Amino acid sequence: MSRQQVDSRHRELGLSDEEAVGMYKMMRSARMFDERVLLLQRAGKINFHVSGIGQEAAQVAAAWALDRDEDYFLPYYRDYGFVLTVGMTLRELMLSVFAKAEDPTSGGRQMPGHFGHKKLRIVTGSSPVTTQVPHAVGIALAAKLKGRKLVSFVTFGEGSSNQGDFHEGCNFAGVHKLPVILMCENNQYAISVPVHKQLGGRVADRALGYGFEGLRVDGNDALAVYAAVKDARERALSGGGPTLIEAMMYRLSPHSTSDNDLAYRTKEEVEENRGRDGVAAFRRYLEEAGIWSAEQEDELAAAIRREMDEATRYADEAPFPTPESTLWHVYEGDAPQGGR
Repeated sequence: MSRQQVDSRHRELGLSDEEAVGMYKMMRSARMFDERVLLLQRAGKINFHVSGIGQEAAQVAAAWALDRDEDYFLPYYRDYGFVLTVGMTLRELMLSVFAKAEDPTSGGRQMPGHFGHKKLRIVTGSSPVTTQVPHAVGIALAAKLKGRKLVSFVTFGEGSSNQGDFHEGCNFAGVHKLPVILMCENNQYAISVPVHKQLGGRVADRALGYGFEGLRVDGNDALAVYAAVKDARERALSGGGPTLIEAMMYRLSPHSTSDNDLAYRTKEEVEENRGRDGVAAFRRYLEEAGIWSAEQEDELAAAIRREMDEATRYADEAPFPTPESTLWHVYEGDAPQGGR
């Protein structure tokens, strides 16, 4: 690819140089957060972590293509890059993993990665996987009935796309041509089960059976994901109905901190896929475009590290939920002002 072709690709999609760099900064923030939390768990400071290393490029690119002031978001438990891009802070994520009372997701009562943020329209998820798909479809139905110009965006893994929640949600969305975007983050493993034992075909092709658009995209190519989600949003708002996007990627980290991934895959396989890492690929793209440098990389890493240190310290020292707060939110109005 020539220098001129590299220079123009993000601009052809309507992204300025500053926006392209902004996307990369979010990817690096998500990656460094993930790496820090893995260390905190190993050090015994927190109990559990579900990692998203290797999936950040697609997450950030998708969020960048949405309307972060109007759309509704239903992420799944690896989407740190996504939630940071739509407005969550490193401090808020740290409060969640430390299970502290100020955690905006659940007041310290939900598992890490089960995001929720009312102000940012991030709809609370739950541990049973893919239950967020029917919820996203319901939000899209409400938007259509109210004449709201917005979309709901939901993510999930390829393994959970085999469950009934996914299929029922797709069928309803297809029948009613709802403004919902479904993005499968196909990271090749449903915990320890490889994709060839999970799927008899492609996730994207399932859209055809429900009467709407389905496509597969390289999840390690941030700009390809951005273009796919941007087109899907325009289609939804023009009355064209849902879109199913299958973003192909690879989970570089274990399924969770309770998982020994080398029991079902080899170091060689992981290292081979590390060479296709979407975050590193996007950095190379920016450098080739002449809008990023090694000096800027060092400055960014230092700035994120400072913010991470402050967020970690704050969350570590913040108070846990009080015992009596377990009884809040049973009935309307039973929690004190500001109680989560």
